[in-house]
Amino acid sequence: KETPMTAYIWQSANLTEAVKDLNPTFHSDFTQTSTRIITDTRKIEQGDIFLAIQGDNFDGHDYVKTAKDKGAVLAIVSRAVESDLPQLVVTDTKLALGKLGAYRRDQHPNLKVVAITGSSGKTTAKEMLGSILNRIAPTLITRGNLNNDLGVPMMLLELTDDHRYAVMELGANHLGEIAYTTQLVKPDVACVLNIGTAHLGEFGGRDNIAKTKSEIFQGLSDTGTAIVPFGDDYFDTLLNNAQQFTQNILTFGERDVSLADAGVDMQQAKEIGLTDEDTVLLMGDVFADDVEVGNTSTFSLNFNFDIDEIESQNVTLNFAGEHNISNALAAAACAQALGLSIDDIAKGLDAAKPAKGRLNFIEFGRHTLIDDTYNANPSAVIAATQVLVSQGAPTLLVLGDIGELGDAAQEEHRKLGEAIAASGVTVLYTVGELTPVTVAQAQASGMQAQAYPDKATLLAAIKDKLTSSDDAWHILFKGSRYMRMEQIIDELTRQPF
Repeated sequence: KETPMTAYIWQSANLTEAVKDLNPTFHSDFTQTSTRIITDTRKIEQGDIFLAIQGDNFDGHDYVKTAKDKGAVLAIVSRAVESDLPQLVVTDTKLALGKLGAYRRDQHPNLKVVAITGSSGKTTAKEMLGSILNRIAPTLITRGNLNNDLGVPMMLLELTDDHRYAVMELGANHLGEIAYTTQLVKPDVACVLNIGTAHLGEFGGRDNIAKTKSEIFQGLSDTGTAIVPFGDDYFDTLLNNAQQFTQNILTFGERDVSLADAGVDMQQAKEIGLTDEDTVLLMGDVFADDVEVGNTSTFSLNFNFDIDEIESQNVTLNFAGEHNISNALAAAACAQALGLSIDDIAKGLDAAKPAKGRLNFIEFGRHTLIDDTYNANPSAVIAATQVLVSQGAPTLLVLGDIGELGDAAQEEHRKLGEAIAASGVTVLYTVGELTPVTVAQAQASGMQAQAYPDKATLLAAIKDKLTSSDDAWHILFKGSRYMRMEQIIDELTRQPF
């Protein structure tokens, strides 16, 4: 039985200290204490503090009465409202949330914090690292998608004095968001997984995505450690940005470089028949070899820190796909930066489990469904498609629209059709407003593909495909979060047919 965590206690003194820059004023005396600050009245319990956030389509100030009726003992507001509930008035409640989260983090000086960002793989790498650290000591891990300027401070408010580690996922849909959240969490280790095309529309190009992800290093002190992806084509950019804040850099993965860039004497190289176009494979500080990828993957985890000897340990990963080997290496590098041994890291990776909607395999009669519906971007679709093809034919990819691509949406969906057709997938079915472009390109490339107008029609087509075939199909479901592609899986598996 787990020992209950020791909750942090909020009272008038530390509340006003935390938000002292926001002109805090108590509208009436507040003499009670509380252990939770909540922004959603649906989750309010007796004794909680309600913080009223004003959004585009709602205003938390309208729910102060509801909060009181549900047992709140204080409301934090940006304007006093008519209520006998004690109120702490500040100039901006959204900024107050950030300052409260940062204050809570600062009250825990012995806490070790890892911040993780990247275009894809954040949730998986976070779960892997959480599995490693939780074996050692209590660890706070970002829940769900609480990775933005509101979600990050909400997670910090869940810190207890029992936590020794925190793994914070930092996401962004605009420049400056990670610069803000990394200053709240003050990471000891800051990791960028990759630079892809997620949120391409908001950022206007991968150069800006790399700039935004690099903001995570701004929260490091000069004693902190930056973790950068050795094989990413933005490696040099990330490395240069990280070195502005710390000289403690760890790399993970591998990369092909020219012989000249590898420091090879080209005169001698040419004497043995090599040319300027030849490359050499270089390994990062943390790398994998002896890799075997399947529904589970095995590899040798290697630490390349000692010039005389490479430290190695075998890992069996409960995750499908080669891209998850990279996520595991990133998690291992973060853990190593915190001083954990390779043995503890390997055991934690062995025990890690995929999050819901992240390449979960579901047996469905003689068929296999692969639920990767949590979210999608073009790179993640290609990675998941590789997992699907590795299962063996026949294969069906069920794809929904990919959002947040801005002006590049049509072209990115067209390129996906080309890539999917070349991947070896047997059949492509899609739904959404953008994926007909994907289907048209796939068909032009000679692939069997069909776009459907809605989920009901698509579901009927899937059922028809499975019932009219004697084969055992492998079916991957993928799409952006707003497409809710898991609904098709739920309907399909509701009753056998």
